Amino acid sequence: MQAVAEAGDRAAFAALYDHFAPRLKAYLMRLGTPEDVAEELAQESLIIAWRRAASFDPLQASVATWLFTIARNKRIDRLRREKRPEFDPNDPALVPDAPPQPDAGLDVARDETRLRAALSRLPAEQVHLLQLAFFSELSHRDIAEKEQLPLGTVKSRIRLALAKLKIQLEDSEKPE
Repeated sequence: MQAVAEAGDRAAFAALYDHFAPRLKAYLMRLGTPEDVAEELAQESLIIAWRRAASFDPLQASVATWLFTIARNKRIDRLRREKRPEFDPNDPALVPDAPPQPDAGLDVARDETRLRAALSRLPAEQVHLLQLAFFSELSHRDIAEKEQLPLGTVKSRIRLALAKLKIQLEDSEKPE
């Protein structure tokens, strides 16, 4: 490997190739790689070794260890690439949502009006806690710290407020 690294010795690399190519291929096949792919990966591994010969450090590993590590990593890269699904333009996840119906805005406005009316009938402290939880996205623990209330009190007030809202919204749906 020294001769390959220092002088780009093609004869030394040919000897290295002749010695390790069949061993790398056999190793890759033992790992479950099909023969044609194993041969391709072994060749790619040795090409990488040729290109990166200057980075080989005999104090860190033997030539065999270095080459087998390169081959193993090439196999892993290949497996990862194969596990990625092919792009399917007909995938339902890629189809845009249908445009909203013209009357959808009316439904949203009606629901918003009902919600505002129901919130106005709640005690101010419950509305405030709901705003902190849902609009400021604070956790119950953070609300308890901010409002200097026990955690159980925050939870029970929010639960009570939501129960009242549910009842009021169900009542407002009923035809008069």
